[in-house]
Parts: sequence; C-alpha cells; structure tokens
Amino acid sequence: ANANSHAFHRAVRGGTQVGAGTCWTWRNQMYELAATLTPDRYHQLARAVFGEMAMAGITCVGDFHYLHHDADGVRYADPQAMDTAIAAAAEEAGIRLTLLDTCYLQGGIDTELSAVQRRFADADADAWAARADSVHRRLSGTRVKVGAAVHSVRAVGPQAMEVVGAWAERHGAPVHAHVSEQMGENEQCRAAYGCSPTQLLADHGLLGQRFTAVHFTHVDQQDIALLGGAGASVCLCPTTERDLADGIGPAAAI
Repeated sequence: ANANSHAFHRAVRGGTQVGAGTCWTWRNQMYELAATLTPDRYHQLARAVFGEMAMAGITCVGDFHYLHHDADGVRYADPQAMDTAIAAAAEEAGIRLTLLDTCYLQGGIDTELSAVQRRFADADADAWAARADSVHRRLSGTRVKVGAAVHSVRAVGPQAMEVVGAWAERHGAPVHAHVSEQMGENEQCRAAYGCSPTQLLADHGLLGQRFTAVHFTHVDQQDIALLGGAGASVCLCPTTERDLADGIGPAAAI
C-alpha cells in the first residue's frame, strides 16, 4: 500500500534535487505544474503513475487529492471531473484507490489563497463537505473508496477541521492530514493557536482510529503520546523527506 500519493507530483520528480532545492522551491515547481492540468491530462498522467505503482507491486493507493477545480478556481461544468479522471485512471491501471478528498481553504494561517491555490479550494468547509458528498455519491458502487483529508493546519482552520472530522465520522471514512512536516509549520501554529499541530488536531476532534498523520517529522513526546493514545496511524515518507531536506521523524519512538 502507498498511503500518501499525490499522483500529479510525479511530473516534477527529480526537479528539486538539481541545485539547492528545498520544500519551498519544490512547491513552486508543483504549483507551475498544477496550473497546466486539465481532467484529460490528469487522467493520462495518473494512469501512468498508477501503472508504475502496480508494476512495482503496489496494489492499493491513498491519493491525497486536492486538484479540484479549473485553473482559475471556477468549478468545472462537471464538478467531479477531476475526481472521476483519477478514479478512472486507477481502474484502468488495475490498482485499488482510496480517494482522500482534501479540504484546502487558505494559503497559510490567516493568509489569503494565491492565484494557483484557488483551484485547490472550496468556498468554505461546508462547500467542501457538500462537494465531497457529491464525489462520494458519484463513486458509490465502484472499487474506489472516498475518504477525507485536512491538507494541513496551514490550509485549514480549527472550525473547518471539525467539519471535515464530522464528514468522515458520518461516512465511516478515513481522514488524513499533513502534520509537522516543517519546523516553520510548528512555529506558525504555536504563534496562532498556542499549541502544536497535533494538539490542534486533537482539540478539534480529528484524532482517532481512522486518522493518519502524514510526515509527522518535527514532533515531540507529547505529540507522539496524543497520536498513540488515540489509536491513530502515521505515514512516514522517508524518500520525500530526504529529497526535500525535511529530516526523518522519530520512527522508533512512534
């Protein structure tokens, strides 16, 4: 199983390692790519990515999917166009997919969305939930499982986290979040909310047996105890964390 895929990122693989790349130079490359993708192009790209996974022995993938709308942020005539494109790609490649429909509402804590981020975002958490419901209905009866994701504490505020958690509870669905991938994320979270990202997610009802913390790199014993006490899971991504110079989380303690 590959528990944290972003299928469209495949097209920028290798770019950050040329020169003095970091997570932030990589992110700019990813944004440039994201601006070019249409449902048809994404279907072709995702089919190739999932085909690579299948040939490598991966039979099940969780795709952290936040490429929802057209490049200007306007919904497609078919609001589920991107979702059905990636679902079809997985089916054609012969791999089981959990589509983790991702809530992404702000460009950073108390920061407006940038132009390229608008295609990732819904108007608010309730609009995200309504769209996620429609995706769930569209893919019902297929081999695709629909789950939820909070992109990060940077992109989703506390009240919106509760909406995502309630949606996942209602559907009995998994919910993932990027957690403490960067030290700067921790610093911003503490400045805004007075606690770590893990504590913030716990305080707003996200932690539980269906929750997976992705990366979980810059964490302390309290964070680990919170996650473990909730029976949650962790998805470490060591090659990503190596390539972006983020460091590796405390795997033994986890």
